[in-house]
Amino acid sequence: MLSRLSVRNLAVVETAEIRFKPGLNVITGETGAGKSVLMGALRLLQGARADRTVIRTGADETTVSALYELADTRTIDTFLTASDLPPCEDGILLLRRTLRSDGTGRIRINDTPATASTLRKLAPLLTDIHGPDDNLTLLDEHFQLQLLTAYAGALPEQDAYQRQWHTLQALKAELQALIGDPAQRDYEIQRLRDTLTDINTVNPTLDDGELLLEQHTQAANTEAILATGNQVLSGLTEGEHALAEQLVTLHRQLRELIPLLPEANQWSIELDAIQTQLQALSGALSDRLSHVDTDPAALIQLEARLGQIQRLRRRYGPSLEDVLQHRDEVQARLNALADSEAAVFNLEQRIAQAEVALNVLGEAFRQKLQHAIPKLQQAITAELRDLGFLQASFPIRLEALAEPTRHGLDRVIFCFEPNPGEAARPLAAIASSGEIARVMLAIKVILAQHDATATLIFDELDANIGGETARKVGIKLRTLANQTQILCITHQPQAAVYGQHHHCVQKTIQDGRTVTTITLLNKDARIREVARMLGGEDFTSVTREHALEMLQHASLD
Repeated sequence: MLSRLSVRNLAVVETAEIRFKPGLNVITGETGAGKSVLMGALRLLQGARADRTVIRTGADETTVSALYELADTRTIDTFLTASDLPPCEDGILLLRRTLRSDGTGRIRINDTPATASTLRKLAPLLTDIHGPDDNLTLLDEHFQLQLLTAYAGALPEQDAYQRQWHTLQALKAELQALIGDPAQRDYEIQRLRDTLTDINTVNPTLDDGELLLEQHTQAANTEAILATGNQVLSGLTEGEHALAEQLVTLHRQLRELIPLLPEANQWSIELDAIQTQLQALSGALSDRLSHVDTDPAALIQLEARLGQIQRLRRRYGPSLEDVLQHRDEVQARLNALADSEAAVFNLEQRIAQAEVALNVLGEAFRQKLQHAIPKLQQAITAELRDLGFLQASFPIRLEALAEPTRHGLDRVIFCFEPNPGEAARPLAAIASSGEIARVMLAIKVILAQHDATATLIFDELDANIGGETARKVGIKLRTLANQTQILCITHQPQAAVYGQHHHCVQKTIQDGRTVTTITLLNKDARIREVARMLGGEDFTSVTREHALEMLQHASLD
């Protein structure tokens, strides 16, 4: 429970320390006395956004702190440990928050620095606040689902479903990352295939480089090659004045010179070698000329081939080596896409299996909710009738969604029929703020045994009601306080008299400054406060007797 709330220099409160007790703690006071300051302090300790304008005029900083006494700290300690904070000692949890006029601040949990984010995560485990704005959460379908889930004891089924949901989403994200845009992927595959077909149709090789150019040059100059080659051949061995004939004459003359000049013998040997080389050269030239292709079709084929290669070089080059490398890269990319297609198929199979598992878990979650709906409808309806809706009903609908969502296969809709003969409509469509507050109270009474929150706080829960209805609200709050600690800010004396502990917020002027004090009332002071609530500051003895009678009557209920 919340044992102590301390406030210093917050708005109109200079300093205050409120000690709360188990059960129902009611807080009353005139409008504007400063009850909202208490709510502000509690919300700061829940991690709400800090506004330095709340610092009391003339002060440098404001500090709020809360001390919780917990019978079982296991859940809190688990959270604290995971947040690198010290666990509770002897069941004590201490929260403190300071806000300075320069906009800076400090947060401490068990005297260890912490963040506002940590406070926000810790808050639901400690305090559940229901004010005029908080009650509007009851209109949210997801909140309604959580209430039904808690009542049905279906949190394990919900957790299992949501784990599978996240697994499915992870698989879908993996698939999306793999395939991207399916249309873009198909376009890419077709583009690569077209490129590969374009290159492979020509089937270029390294021989289509310099060698092909040489072949084309020769084919394009066949006549010149034959004419010039034959002239050379004639000059070497076949003409009238061929070089071979001249060498024979020279060789004979050298041999005649040998007797006269001894070194002429060596010259003769060298001339023999020249004759041999000349014969070999003539034979090679004759053989090559005999293989020159004079068919015009060969030139046409070579020109066509050269044109194909040049086209590939312009498109994928500039060099032939670039074309060949590009072909290898395209083939590798297609192979990778083929491998990814296998991975895509595998992922699609896993997704299909995950979807089946999700539907199975969703159906189990749905069955648990459906089983609980009649009981919850009946229980809320009974509580509402105790709270003044004598002929109301509270149907709960479970509507199947077109597609599974993170929250389940269905949407939960709380409906309300305040008067007989009227069709039940969604609570959000017809309920007033006063009705919503009482519906919330009815639900909290029912769910108290399912809720592990240490303290429930109701801010003006009984607004827009009075008389017998306010009295019934007080009785319900007392009933709920048997399960958990309740703090209730109220303007209704019929509800306030059911408080087991009564705190009064008062505003006075001291030295020209507004000062708010918060006091735990004794019996006499409580009678006076209830009388004030009944008749104003100028209450009579009759009003006082009425207040006493109400308090006595409440103690017997």
